[in-house]
Amino acid sequence: MRRWLLNLVKCETILIVAAILAIVSCFFVPPDSHYLSYIHTNTIAQLVGLMMVVCGFQRIGVFRSIGSRLLRHVKTERGLVIVLMSLTFFSSMFITNDVALVTFVPFAISVLVMANAEKHAILVITLMTIGANVGSMFTPIGNAHNLYLTALTKKSAGEFISIMAPYTITSALLMIVFAFVFFKPTNVKEFSGLHSDDIEQGVLAPSQGKPKPDEIRLMGYGAGFSKWRVLVYCALFAICLCGVAGWIPDWAMILIIVIAFIIFDRHVFRSLDWALPLTFIMFFIFIGNMRRVPGFTELAQMWVGTHPMEVSIASSQFISNVPTTILLSGFCDKWNQLIIGTNLGGMGTLIASMASLISYKGITNKYPHNKGRYLLMYTLVNLLFLAVLVTLAWIIEK
Repeated sequence: MRRWLLNLVKCETILIVAAILAIVSCFFVPPDSHYLSYIHTNTIAQLVGLMMVVCGFQRIGVFRSIGSRLLRHVKTERGLVIVLMSLTFFSSMFITNDVALVTFVPFAISVLVMANAEKHAILVITLMTIGANVGSMFTPIGNAHNLYLTALTKKSAGEFISIMAPYTITSALLMIVFAFVFFKPTNVKEFSGLHSDDIEQGVLAPSQGKPKPDEIRLMGYGAGFSKWRVLVYCALFAICLCGVAGWIPDWAMILIIVIAFIIFDRHVFRSLDWALPLTFIMFFIFIGNMRRVPGFTELAQMWVGTHPMEVSIASSQFISNVPTTILLSGFCDKWNQLIIGTNLGGMGTLIASMASLISYKGITNKYPHNKGRYLLMYTLVNLLFLAVLVTLAWIIEK
């Protein structure tokens, strides 16, 4: 029991903190009928629906298959790095930064081993993590807090993208500069002549006698790859986008998705990270209660309202950008600055974006002796990106 509690605290720290805050706030405002109005049900529905569809794609190995196909065209070490960065950068725009890193960080480490380029693992994983964070900030569905802010502010996808486009494009250019400065155009012969299945075999099951990728999908983490599943999940993803855009009711969207996965892959329900929507609900209760505490709203608005971008960036460095978004949104009306601040705030410290911990665990599990080196590299490169983007934000928002 004690070990279970310790693991729970270690793995779900943010959820536990949110739950404690929600419970404490209940002493200031006893539970009543107003509590139901705290919960942004549209955000929760959209978040869970998107998580289910992305999990379905994960379980049939679609994303790794795409990565393996792209590697067939790699000719140089620099090209390899650009492909790996691009995988997290572009995929995170649609499948969230968390899923992009869960999928492609272990994949990238195995690929670097195959290419005899392990010496670059720390910088490559750092750049891939940045790629996931800056790619995800481009779209309303790129990360959980963007989904929440889009639902809260009623901004269209076009409006949201136009706000974040300068920062995403600038970040992409910086990543390309890093690739050209720190990686040579040395020939990489390990992937030439290989089919994507051969590459995937080498990445997922490199030892002789181990099952091939399709068997791994079937037995290990997935439901088995098939074209009809891809088509069904693409249709469900389109339904998610319609729900986010407001073209169909959220209840209809989530109902269709739930029924579909009951039919096609009910194991998705067990694979979901239910802690994320629960964390949102806990923070909704905390904010809803604190807004009813006399004097607290005025104090919070005075603190947040003047410089929401700077406050959200600073806050994210200590409690990460998802809790920051939910907490500050209750006391702010300068939405553009909050959107920019919470997205840029995902860079900097390791906990500024909780997704970054996925990369940290991946690299330190493989290279435990390099924990300090990775942390130093990650922090320095992130602070450089953050400094450039904050300067750009001050110029644009001036």
